[in-house]
Amino acid sequence: MYRTIITASLVILLFGTAFLIYQPDEAHPEVHQTEWSLNATAIEACTCPMFCQCYFNMEPASHSHSHDEEEEHYCKFNIAWQVNEGHHGDTDLSGATYWVAGDLGEGWEDGTMDWAVIHFDPSVTDEQRAGIAAVLEHLVPVEWRSFEIKEDKPITWTADNSRATALLDGGNSAEMRLIHPPTAMNDEPAVLTNIIYWGAPRHDGFVMMPNEVQGYHEGENSFESSGTNGFMITVDINSDDV
Repeated sequence: MYRTIITASLVILLFGTAFLIYQPDEAHPEVHQTEWSLNATAIEACTCPMFCQCYFNMEPASHSHSHDEEEEHYCKFNIAWQVNEGHHGDTDLSGATYWVAGDLGEGWEDGTMDWAVIHFDPSVTDEQRAGIAAVLEHLVPVEWRSFEIKEDKPITWTADNSRATALLDGGNSAEMRLIHPPTAMNDEPAVLTNIIYWGAPRHDGFVMMPNEVQGYHEGENSFESSGTNGFMITVDINSDDV
């Protein structure tokens, strides 16, 4: 999955950013000097089995569709972010939603992952996009072989202890439908803690929620899986952390 592919050695942190959603020029150097903070919650799912081995290894799970096919390693993911509170300078980021889909590829020992795309909800302003881009440079400090800013599409985002649902363009472009794990001992969230998530200095743990379905339905990189990995997580990061 959009992700924690940072191991205990933090190898990936040695490589540059590729989230070039907004690139400041000489006329706008302040984008990297402005004080900022972000607290945001993600609904996330991927093609790996529960729980995604990418958080513990340098390659994703293997997949094959028949006994005759050679196994492939990939982690095709969706992440729908909702900003709980935050700012970039005087720009309020609260309530902004955006969607990231992609594939981590076969492995990332060289610090490079395969592809990713981002969609913003149409309500997100240009100033909010610039602020979110400045944060992502530190929250997701990796390189992608391909990264694209795609068309704005409405994002629906709902969650409670029993279900989490995120839809891009009503589910036509992408969807995630997560459920409380049937193996849980009670109705309380099943939480994994003390595991690194990307470059986040703080988070409240991985709330385990396997998916009923998760997929990205746009273009040549479309994919879908069911019964695979899913979780929610709330991260907190600010300019003092970096």
